[in-house]
Amino acid sequence: MKKAHSFHIPVMGIGFTIDTPLKVAQYGMDSVISLVDDILLEKLRKMYSEKFEIPYQEISEKIDDFRAKRITSYLNLISDLAENKFETLKTATSKKGDELLAYINMLPDNSNLKADFKKLTSKGVDFTEIKKWASNNLVMGAIDVNIMTKVDKDNYKKDEKLDVEYNDAHAALRGFAESKLHSSVVLSAGMNPRLFSYMSQFDDFYPDENGNIKKRIILKVSDYRSALIQGRFLAKKGLWVSEYRIESGLNCGGHAFATEGYLLGPVLAEFNEKRGALIETIHSVFSKALLSQNKSIPKQPLSIEISAQGGVGTQEEHNFLLDHYNLDSIGWGSPFLLVPEATTVDDNTLAKLAKAEEKDLYLSNISPLGIPFNNLRDNTKDIEKQALINKDRPGSSCPKKFVALNKEFKEKGICTASREYQYNKIKALDGMGLNPDIYQKELNKITEKSCTCVGLGTSALLKYNLDTKVEGDGVSVCPGPNMAYYSKVMSLENITDHIYGRSNMVSRPDRPNLFIKELHIYIDYLKDKLDDAKTSMNRKDEKYLHTFTSNMKAGIVYYQNLFKEVKHSFEGIKTTVLKELEKSEKTLNRIQLEIQNLTVIS
Repeated sequence: MKKAHSFHIPVMGIGFTIDTPLKVAQYGMDSVISLVDDILLEKLRKMYSEKFEIPYQEISEKIDDFRAKRITSYLNLISDLAENKFETLKTATSKKGDELLAYINMLPDNSNLKADFKKLTSKGVDFTEIKKWASNNLVMGAIDVNIMTKVDKDNYKKDEKLDVEYNDAHAALRGFAESKLHSSVVLSAGMNPRLFSYMSQFDDFYPDENGNIKKRIILKVSDYRSALIQGRFLAKKGLWVSEYRIESGLNCGGHAFATEGYLLGPVLAEFNEKRGALIETIHSVFSKALLSQNKSIPKQPLSIEISAQGGVGTQEEHNFLLDHYNLDSIGWGSPFLLVPEATTVDDNTLAKLAKAEEKDLYLSNISPLGIPFNNLRDNTKDIEKQALINKDRPGSSCPKKFVALNKEFKEKGICTASREYQYNKIKALDGMGLNPDIYQKELNKITEKSCTCVGLGTSALLKYNLDTKVEGDGVSVCPGPNMAYYSKVMSLENITDHIYGRSNMVSRPDRPNLFIKELHIYIDYLKDKLDDAKTSMNRKDEKYLHTFTSNMKAGIVYYQNLFKEVKHSFEGIKTTVLKELEKSEKTLNRIQLEIQNLTVIS
């Protein structure tokens, strides 16, 4: 696919990128909308319909398949509005050409489009020729969507369980599949075989004989093995993964899916080395599946794109990843939370993010999904949660129930952040006769869960002055550790100039290299896992800790060789990086020795 930019804006939270395509797609920038919250999508559809004087008819919960229909309607509206903005930009008169110039100016300096435009305008052509050129050459940014595959709650009509296609992720997929978009679904949070199989019911996910696919599949993965397993599974259904989006296991925003100590650099190197083999292996399975289904087989083998995201913060890092690992795009997430022209963040949260330092950004256990979650300390949703704990009324009223997945107490499922779940869990805890210290520790594990499925969308409601009577005003926000090094609210021009090296928006001269930052985070994570295992380490724990440590040590050796051998990159920090790697290696040696000295409980 032809792209204007070498970066993309990943999904952030539930509401922070909910309308980002409407803000940036006309400038050729790709971005991703979360499909978790159909209630929020419906509220924004109503708002934008009123703003642009478009007829609006509510899709209420009384309508059959309302979740999928809400998602389809919202995506169609955003598609129409973004297309209109893009067409207006391309056909602007000479008096209103500022948007066109903004598009050109924000492109990377090595862009062929930028060079062609400068060449054209240097000839003194009239604006009619410029409009013709723009119409033929400018590309609009993709309006992609994200589905967390495991957030696939069963749904009921009264007390009758509905068929699996009405599950949350299935309905979201259907909503996207039935929309007019020509774009991609980003599947994150691992494999959901039922959901992946369900995709095969929609023609838009299949290629035509020329290899064109209306609805492309992007897999968000942390390692090569996961990509191969999921890619083959989908290929057996006749579905092609067009892009593998590699995310740092821990140096990212939102949920953090830690690998077993596999660091980003070695993971990218493996993808680069095995890219051809990945295509060949999966294409063989894919072609056989299409043949067996009597579907069109593309005349030429399909290609794949490889992208990366998580902790990238400078032009040097951006370009190094593109060039050294032959990547197609780099994801820039957390810094864009400080760009109101791109993301939707309420003023109070925006101010908190701008002030955030390392101590304010931490890997938490607040997610009801039980997955480590990057969190901003003292966000208003956590303050709201603590106030309920202080009143001896822990837990959320759970107004939306998108992650009501725990079936410990009832078949319909309850969210672990809900008042109902925490009441039952604490009641069971009270009967266990634990000593006070252990009791308090277990109590904290129960009550620390936060209502993120509401909190991660509330910011959009506050920003647009929409009703929050059901949701409340508490905002959850999930920036990555990289946020600590940005402290200014930025314009879209500011951030693109920063990405492409035309200016510097990093406020701290002590910002560590992205590989080193991730390494330090992984070491801290390993230390926490070791502390957890000290009281009762079994054989499984022992194997996990040894594997994790060995993989990290192999990663350090990889980085030592990389920074010694690489030319024309990181020249100013090589000595510092190599010293940090040596210190980290010694730390891992001590941890490895400590693991060996622990007593294993059979």
